[in-house]
Amino acid sequence: MKIRAITLRILRQFIHDKRTMALMFIAPLLVLSLMSLVFNGNAYKPNIGLTGGAAIFSSALEAQDAAVIDFPTAEQGEAALKDGDIDALITLEGTSPAVKLEGSNPTANRAVLLALQEAVLQLRPSGSAQEQIQPAVSYLYGAEDMTTIDRFGPIMIGVFVFFFVFLIAGVSFLRERTTGTLERLLSTPLKRWEIVIGYVCGFGIFTVVQALLISWFSIQVLGIMMAGSFGYVLLITLLLAITALTLGTLLSAFAGNELQMIQFIPLVIVPQIFLSGLFPMDTLPLWLQRVSLGTPIYYGAQALMDIMIRGKGWSAIALNAYVLVGFSLLFMVLNVLALRKHRRM
Repeated sequence: MKIRAITLRILRQFIHDKRTMALMFIAPLLVLSLMSLVFNGNAYKPNIGLTGGAAIFSSALEAQDAAVIDFPTAEQGEAALKDGDIDALITLEGTSPAVKLEGSNPTANRAVLLALQEAVLQLRPSGSAQEQIQPAVSYLYGAEDMTTIDRFGPIMIGVFVFFFVFLIAGVSFLRERTTGTLERLLSTPLKRWEIVIGYVCGFGIFTVVQALLISWFSIQVLGIMMAGSFGYVLLITLLLAITALTLGTLLSAFAGNELQMIQFIPLVIVPQIFLSGLFPMDTLPLWLQRVSLGTPIYYGAQALMDIMIRGKGWSAIALNAYVLVGFSLLFMVLNVLALRKHRRM
């Protein structure tokens, strides 16, 4: 009888908590649907540039579903490679092709080399006993011995910084509200924007330390590839942390307890991880690629890859940095508006 009473109480508690019920049954379906779209995306089709005598490979490469672009000069091809417009540039040195890979994406590298290998076989005379031509391969960024952690490390640094700051900030700000501290502050002459700035600065000190620790540990201890400036890495991780901080405090206004705050993770964090660049964005549906443009982690991950793998500077990451600043300011404004619901009449 006692067990039955406890069981009924738990059932009533869940039934009356509409948000928990929705997240328990709907959130897994949304995440699984997103996983299906990501993992069942189209095969990666490389963009390959040709220059000079390498144009003879054009038809054979197109037969391998590669997008081929002919460049009048090698300089134009090099510029396109640096801008990320193509995945590789092929030139002809004697009778052997020379391939220069962009190098930052192992999936693209493999697709280019496989397409070129098939193209060479197609152009080889039928019945020829001649040894297969081996292309000379070089890398613009990265190297042949580039490991998996080198490729995904920059993205995961951004993901970990964002995730932990979001969770800790949201739960901490929620505790401020449930213990009555926030209500007491709202009853003082302090303006709402002053309260928001104060909380962001207070929590922000710890996010600075966390971002510095994660970045330093990943690069110096784990040995993740670092081709650019550590200062820029720290800047981007700090911007990501502030964005996560302001988003966490914003969403905590709509949570009644720590459990409800944690329930935001599958809806807010998990989709951003899938759309951060862990998987080639070109293989995803167009509408899903556009959704990624509205997620902060995407911009942080792209900037960190530009710095750590490609060794680029401020001109390459400026737009991503400004977008993260914009996200932070937007969430801060929404935080100010959200505090209205907590001000006693």
